Amino acid sequence: MAIWWRGLRSAAEVANLPASSISRSIRSLHQYETIQAIPREATGRRVSARDRTIGRIPAVVFTQSLLETDASKRGVSRKQLLTADRKQIKSIVDSVGLPFFCSTTFKLQVRAGQGSSSLVESGRVLPLKIHRDEESGKILNLVFVWANDGEQLKVDVPLVFKGLDDCPGLKKGGNLRSMRSTLKLLGPSEHMPSKIEVDVSKLDIEDKVLMQEVEFHPSLKLLSKNETLPVCKIVATSPVKDPEAVQA
Repeated sequence: MAIWWRGLRSAAEVANLPASSISRSIRSLHQYETIQAIPREATGRRVSARDRTIGRIPAVVFTQSLLETDASKRGVSRKQLLTADRKQIKSIVDSVGLPFFCSTTFKLQVRAGQGSSSLVESGRVLPLKIHRDEESGKILNLVFVWANDGEQLKVDVPLVFKGLDDCPGLKKGGNLRSMRSTLKLLGPSEHMPSKIEVDVSKLDIEDKVLMQEVEFHPSLKLLSKNETLPVCKIVATSPVKDPEAVQA
């Protein structure tokens, strides 16, 4: 049995990751950031199964406008069928972390064949979907979109909460309740972040951060019908006592 992953599974995945750990993971991916791939001519289950047995992962690269349901908005066709090295892709996923894999752009080099030095095409891509075996966790297929400078991307960007150690509400025994794990942003690929940090260092009990208060590059547009919805809130675990009443 298999499952398609697109971005985060849950808010808890990101909320429980230390910001320092996330930064280290994203920095360490640079040694793997150029994905090496080769073209594939044939498709189908048997062909894909054969590729996997020799350590290759079937992949496809689209221009994101091709995925528009409105045909009038679709761009010029730029679709390529590829295979990527399983060990390299696994190293990248392990390095950056699954929650951030589908919001991080990577360099892609398409070679003429396995072991060839002839470069067919290169550019930047964004992983759109990752297809994994539900039981073993093995990567079965990948879907990328071209993400060169100027390309308009629509991305579910993970939220990471910072300032937890300084948060007054948490110091009083409250809990951080995350209502959103991602924000869907539209904009140029060169300004699209792999994560968005939400500062909670000044939140007290019952304080919240709204979607419209989250900061990101001005060239990006938040795709939401209601920007006044909260992304997180500090909630009390027990009734908050009045300090004056305690002193009395």
